[in-house]
Amino acid sequence: MERSLPHGRAQPGAVKRLTPKTAKKFILDNTALMAPPHVPEVLLHLADEAHDLWLRTEEELAEIGLPPPFWAFAWAGGQGLARYVLDHPATVRGRRVLDFASGSGLVAIAAMKAGAAEVVAADIDPFCATAIALNLAANAVEAQFRGTDCVGSDDGWDVVLAGDVFYDKTFADRLLPWFASLRARGAEILVGDPGRAYLPRTGLESLAVYQVPVTRVLEDAEVKRTTVWRLA
Repeated sequence: MERSLPHGRAQPGAVKRLTPKTAKKFILDNTALMAPPHVPEVLLHLADEAHDLWLRTEEELAEIGLPPPFWAFAWAGGQGLARYVLDHPATVRGRRVLDFASGSGLVAIAAMKAGAAEVVAADIDPFCATAIALNLAANAVEAQFRGTDCVGSDDGWDVVLAGDVFYDKTFADRLLPWFASLRARGAEILVGDPGRAYLPRTGLESLAVYQVPVTRVLEDAEVKRTTVWRLA
């Protein structure tokens, strides 16, 4: 995921060489297994006030060679989207699903719990393969992982789920034509968004609105009004 933590916008430094073993140790040392407040059916390894990772700035993370740990937080858009999928399982039941910019894997897990036939969790963060694997195991579900940039690709997904993706103009400009092409050939595109700056102003249908508890260390409020949109 390519969002910025609220402490600043410094670019992460080179990632130190990771192995599944070192990534797993780092994740387990810096998170606790807990349920996001708006999706209590799901357990995730998340950073909280008890962990140093919660308070580190992007600059501090870059110094030790780590990208911002978006996988360690349950973002409002993802929580809203996961809530919608669990409450409306027909959205994904029996269908092939892509959870784009998956982060912690929250939405992918919700889709599997709701009866999806197959889920691919896609994220380019090098920690996500391990974080998502741990979270899938904690919820006793299985999904595939894709660690490459899939913007512009089409593996025949029936549904594409994307939480909190319209935070950056350049990224949004890449996503919109891709989403439009997938929609044109019949895929459902659902977006969970808490009012990010580059959410399109047209071409979206509101499906549900939630008041999602978050934390001020990540956001500018303790509750974010989060909408689940369908690309028209």
